[in-house]
Amino acid sequence: MRANLMSTALAPFVATLDSYDLGSKPVGVHRGLPSSTVSITIPEEESLEIAWVGRPGPSTRLRAVVAGLHLNAAELRQERCTRGVWLTLRPPGVSALLGVPAAALAGHVIDLADVVPAMADLPERLMACRSWPQRRALVEHSLLAGLARHGERADHYRMRATLAALSSTSRVREAAELLGCSRRHLSSMVRTEFGVTPKEYQRLVRFETARGRLVAAGAGESALAFPGPTE
Repeated sequence: MRANLMSTALAPFVATLDSYDLGSKPVGVHRGLPSSTVSITIPEEESLEIAWVGRPGPSTRLRAVVAGLHLNAAELRQERCTRGVWLTLRPPGVSALLGVPAAALAGHVIDLADVVPAMADLPERLMACRSWPQRRALVEHSLLAGLARHGERADHYRMRATLAALSSTSRVREAAELLGCSRRHLSSMVRTEFGVTPKEYQRLVRFETARGRLVAAGAGESALAFPGPTE
C-alpha cells in the first residue's frame, strides 16, 4: 500500500489496504499466517469458507471476514471468483474504526456484518464498483465513517506506545522498563486491550518480521493473509 493512497486520518490505524487475487483456479486456497494486525477480507462475489487447521469441527462460511489476533493456523477457500479486498488494522484501530476492542475479536473469525452492522452492505457496494480506485475509496469512506462514529480514544497513543515497545524488544520485562510500568501491569493491560499476552504479541511480531524478510528475498508468496499460528 502506497502511503499517498491512504487518508491521513486512517494512517495511524490501517496497516494495509489492497486488492488480492488467489489465482485463476476454480477454488482459491490460502493458509492463514501469523500477524500483529487484525484483518478484514471482503471477496468480490463469493463468500469465504474458513476452517481451523488441526482443530475439529466444521468449516465456517462468511460473506466478509474479520479475523482477530489468534494463535492457530487457518485455511481460507474461495470458489469461482477468487478476488477481493483485503485490509489489516493495527490493534488500536479496531476500536477506533470498528467500535469494538481488539480483545473481543481475539481467537475468532466473525462476519463483518456482525461486528459492524453499519458495514453490512459493504460487500454488495464493492461489487458495484468498476475499478480498484473506486473500491479503495469506498472502503476508506466506510472506515472514516467508523472513525467519526467512534472517535479516537484518549488512550490510543498509550496503546500504540505499548505495542511499539513490545515490537522493539525481545523480552516483556524490557518493554515494561521502557514504558515505566511493572511487567504485571503491562501484561494485564495488553491482555485486556488485545486479547493476547505480551509474549504472544512479541512472537507474532517476530514471525511477521521473519516472513517479511523471506518475501523480500523472493522466497515467500505475496498473497492474502490474516493472523495464524505462532507456535
